[in-house]
Amino acid sequence: MTTKQLLISGLIGLSLLTGAPALAQMDSEVEAALEAGTVGEQADGYMGFARAPAGGLKAKVDAINIKRRQGYTQIAQSKNVPIEAFAASIGCRTLEGLKTGRAYNIGGAWAVKSGPITLPAQCGA
Repeated sequence: MTTKQLLISGLIGLSLLTGAPALAQMDSEVEAALEAGTVGEQADGYMGFARAPAGGLKAKVDAINIKRRQGYTQIAQSKNVPIEAFAASIGCRTLEGLKTGRAYNIGGAWAVKSGPITLPAQCGA
């Protein structure tokens, strides 16, 4: 299976598994942290912290990452691919569609999107 096929089937499967509307209705505290650049997307397919989180934000982001991991695991097993590889393929797709002004992490360095992102080699860029 090619990387593109893996991404497409994975995204379809992940949206079916988690429910796309549920992803669109993210917690307001997490959404505000994304807008502020405290929380961002990572190339590994998970959310992370560009700055130290306050209050219950860490627990909320951890819960999102746990749900992502569950979804990635289920789909990766059904496709017979490593979970980390599948998660990273979703990370590539997420970084491609990241909104301007949002924080992201590639290779351990946090940045804020102000233009096109140079994707890591794992993304086939």
